[in-house]
Amino acid sequence: MSASDVKKTAETKMGKSIETLKASLAKIRTGRAHAGILDHIQVEYYGSMVPLSQVASVSVLDARTLSVQPWEKKMAAVVEKAIRESDLGLNPQSMGELIRVPMPPLTEERRRELTKVVKAEGEDAKVAVRNLRRDANEQLKRLVKEKAISEDEERRSQDDVQKLTDRFVAEIDKLVAQKEAEIMTV
Repeated sequence: MSASDVKKTAETKMGKSIETLKASLAKIRTGRAHAGILDHIQVEYYGSMVPLSQVASVSVLDARTLSVQPWEKKMAAVVEKAIRESDLGLNPQSMGELIRVPMPPLTEERRRELTKVVKAEGEDAKVAVRNLRRDANEQLKRLVKEKAISEDEERRSQDDVQKLTDRFVAEIDKLVAQKEAEIMTV
């Protein structure tokens, strides 16, 4: 393994941390309806738990309403129950085979709580990126001990890893700021 391999690995893993943050932020609702809100809901289907997207199609009816169309008629009650019992605070309404999920408007207090959740998600992502920086630096030190790279090369590589870390932390800050602005707009 070379210093460039360590840097490439660190960059790839930091990129995955950003993707994880984006997925987490997508689940936090902003008062507007979007199909991704229901992505993490699990539904019991023939004795096993599967994601909602595997038993029903989710679409946006209007700015404040989602529609969930189970592919099997008998799944409607199970899907409705799963949405109701999720941690999203939604109250689905069954209309025969179609389930409407109205998005309740967010109160000012709830918006502030959500911005705290967004900041916490951002902080978790930063911690993950910093842990990856630490791991990369430890690998570089190990390479120096094994005489695979010189100390000068280690120093340059550590500087590069720090620049990577700074770039990804800045991107995390930008994503968090965007989501906070989205939540706070009425």
